[in-house]
Order: sequence, then structure tokens, then C-alpha cells
Amino acid sequence: MINRGLLFGVLAYFLWGLLPLFWKSLQDVPAFQILCHRMVWSLVCVWFFLIFRKQGSWIGRLQKAPGTVLLFMATSVILAVNWGTYIWAVNHNHIIESSLGYFINPLMNVLLGVFILKEKMRRWQWIAVCVAALGVLYLTVEYGRLPWIALILATSFACYGLLRKIAPLGALEGFSLETVLLFIPSLGLILFFEFSGTGAFSHAPITLKGLLILSGPATALPLLLFSAAARRIRLSTVGILQYIAPTLQFLIGVWIYAEPFSRSRLIGFLFIWIALIIYTVDGWRFFHVRRNSMQIR
Repeated sequence: MINRGLLFGVLAYFLWGLLPLFWKSLQDVPAFQILCHRMVWSLVCVWFFLIFRKQGSWIGRLQKAPGTVLLFMATSVILAVNWGTYIWAVNHNHIIESSLGYFINPLMNVLLGVFILKEKMRRWQWIAVCVAALGVLYLTVEYGRLPWIALILATSFACYGLLRKIAPLGALEGFSLETVLLFIPSLGLILFFEFSGTGAFSHAPITLKGLLILSGPATALPLLLFSAAARRIRLSTVGILQYIAPTLQFLIGVWIYAEPFSRSRLIGFLFIWIALIIYTVDGWRFFHVRRNSMQIR
């Protein structure tokens, strides 16, 4: 029998991996306007789901927890930076570099855990981080600049994950609050663009209008699948599944959109992939050793 949690997880990361195809279909729309529409239609989609599931009781508790709202204002800004950078990168032919950011992300999470949460790193985790750093250094020399798109995506998503780790709301409720906080400025900007004559929505053909509306479900559906998966499967399994998305993004950039990927860039990516193999194997071994020791007790 198929493990439903595993199926949900694979589907979530598979859909995230295919997002470059969706954003490319909107490349005639300025990235900033796509971002605004993504925020607005995400709210519509998520809140429809909350109403359907009758999961609105947590809203009343926010009146007694202003700190929670402030925390989610911070996560909303970080999320907007991450989304905006990614959309811009995809539509300016930087899909491969974007995938690098999400390959680096797990290692960035480790570093934030050490420096912010004062967690201790195991020896092989340090080795993985050092190998990845060599890869970033090599790519910096190869690009002639820092791979800033990858670093912004990795850092912003790691910071987002850190803040969500300490946030009191669950994945769906927290994302719902984030979309509420992003909705008003996003809707205001959309109306400004439309009334100034530069808005994409009113001047777009019906198919493009439909795609802008679908940016909401395209954002919310993978998140809902991921939330369902995270409750049903082990964290170590989620850690392995997360590589599905950047792998698909990388393949889309190379094979479908033929972005330049020289042998020297391949060497830089190999450093990152080797680091991820070290990190994943170490995490897998640590999980099983700890589980066996608990069973013995």
C-alpha cells in the first residue's frame, strides 16, 4: 500500500520543481506585478480552503498575541523577498543559479542553527559546509561575481524557516496570516498599476489573466501537500525529498531553456552536490543511531 505521506511529499516537491515552467509562461508580465498577483490570489486560495475546513478559530487568538503578528510581519517580508527574487531570476534566464540556492539551503539552515540557536554541528556537517563553501567560492571566481541570486534565495528561505520554527502557528495558519499581511500592499500596488495604465491584468489576454489567477493555487497547493506530508512521514525523509525540487529546476534550466552550463560551472555544482551527499548520509546515520539507542533503552 502506498504511503500517503510519502506521496504527498513527492507531489509537493515535484510541483515546486515545476514552478519555473509556470513563471516562464508569465514572462511578459513584470516580475514585481507577478509577485503582487501571487500574494493576492494566494490569500483567496488559502482562505477558501480554511473556510471549507472550518479552521478559523485561531484568528481570534491573535488579538491577545500582538507579538505573533509582528513575527509574521517579518516572515512575510522575507517571503516576499524570496518569491520576488525567484520570479525575477526565472524570467531573466537564471533558473540554474536559482536551483543552486535551494541546493545550498539545507546547509544554510545548519549554519543558522549553529550561530542563532546555538546548536552543535557534527564533524561531517562541518565538512559538508566547508565543501559547499569551496563550491560557492569556485563559482564566484567562475561567474566573476558572487552567485547572489542563489545566496539570496538560500539565505532568505533559511531565515524564513528559522522564524517559522519559533512561531506559534502551524504551517497553514501561519501562511494564511502571511498572505493577509501581504494582501493589502499587494492589492494597492496592483490597483496603482492598473489605474496608471501600466497594469498587466486589465491589458492582458484572457489566458494571461487566468495564469495570474492560478498563481494562487500554484503557490498554495504544494504548501498544503507539504503540510499533509510533514504530519505523516519522518523528518529525515522530508530532508531527502527536498532535493527533488532543485533537481527538477536544474534540469528544466539545462534541458528545456538551454541556459549556459559550462564544464567549469559543473565543477562548482559538483562541490555542492558532494556536500549534500555528505550532509544527507550523516543525517541519515545519526537518525538511525539515535533511534536504535532509544529502542535499546
